[in-house]
Amino acid sequence: LQPPITTPVSLIKALLEYLQERVSAEIIIGEGTGALNYDTWLPFQELGYADLAREKQVELVDLNEAELVRFERSDCQRWPEMYLPKIVCESFLLSVPVLKVHTLAGVTMTMKNMMGAVPPSHYRQGNSWKKSAFHTRIQESVADLNRYRTPDFTLLDASIGMAESHLWGPTCDPPVGIVAAGSDPVAIDAYGTCLLGKDWCDIGHIQQVHGELGLAEPLKTQKI
Repeated sequence: LQPPITTPVSLIKALLEYLQERVSAEIIIGEGTGALNYDTWLPFQELGYADLAREKQVELVDLNEAELVRFERSDCQRWPEMYLPKIVCESFLLSVPVLKVHTLAGVTMTMKNMMGAVPPSHYRQGNSWKKSAFHTRIQESVADLNRYRTPDFTLLDASIGMAESHLWGPTCDPPVGIVAAGSDPVAIDAYGTCLLGKDWCDIGHIQQVHGELGLAEPLKTQKI
């Protein structure tokens, strides 16, 4: 699936070049596909990430196959137990989602983007797609996941936007024309929801963690 359904490699390249000029830390690009019939290395290859990694000498990691850490939280009703990749838990996590309506979750931005980190070994049901357990009580599922681990910083690609679905259908017309950034995952998702013409109060996973993991309102934005 090509952009704007997926994050354009050109944006990741620009971000990578910016970071490599300014930080000495190792930079890793990680993803974990939910697709039933192929692994993460196929989209890495077809979307240009394998070429980018070779050019910029960075590592690609299939988060579906990474070493896991087990957590427990008594305040999480949907996921009182959670397995996540160790590398995700030990790194500064920079999320780069695209702006999209989602047919089940309402919207998909930085908090739902965290589903790329959950392992199919624990969150696949039957022969369905690799993270299918999240379709059950999806709003609570996404909220609880982010209680365990939420992005440290987000760069939201709202340059175009998907207007009706996360996998098909029309793009936003006119294109939104924005790239939004912030360290508050709740605020960035609430802002993106507004860009899609929706009310964040109607999005369960945003509503559930508002005031806990960040603030959906009042929104403070600054144009650069």
